[in-house]
Amino acid sequence: MNAARGFDHGVFVPMLIVEPGATIPILTLSLRDDLDPAFHIGVGAALAPLRDDGVLILGSGNSFHNLRTFFDGEAKAAAGFDAWLTEAATKPNPEERNALLAQWSEAPFARACHPREEHLLPLMVVAGAAGADVGRRVFHDAAVGKAISGFAFG
Repeated sequence: MNAARGFDHGVFVPMLIVEPGATIPILTLSLRDDLDPAFHIGVGAALAPLRDDGVLILGSGNSFHNLRTFFDGEAKAAAGFDAWLTEAATKPNPEERNALLAQWSEAPFARACHPREEHLLPLMVVAGAAGADVGRRVFHDAAVGKAISGFAFG
């Protein structure tokens, strides 16, 4: 751990909105270099018992993160992947949900919306920590014509 490093914007920005006074203790986790979604689902499963102790497991990000096409490009890709991700993340069977999320890169428009995994993998950790809790879409909007959604479990 490097205490002088500070928080990544994926932690800093959401927590600044949630708790501007910064009174909530936060522990950040890094993604593994190989960016394997199944591994990160397993990390979430290993963290799941912390929920029983009142620990919130939060992953930032949303269904679209391609800055090269954010202000141009086709909105169809964002809508298509958003629809697939919503269906996958809200499956009532956690094994089916996690199996689909582990194969996210094979989904329609996946790489058009996430050229790299790092902005989607926090969802994998949270889904893995959810256990049998069913996911639900708690945020849905459009930014510059691109569909974006966020999910919660529990």
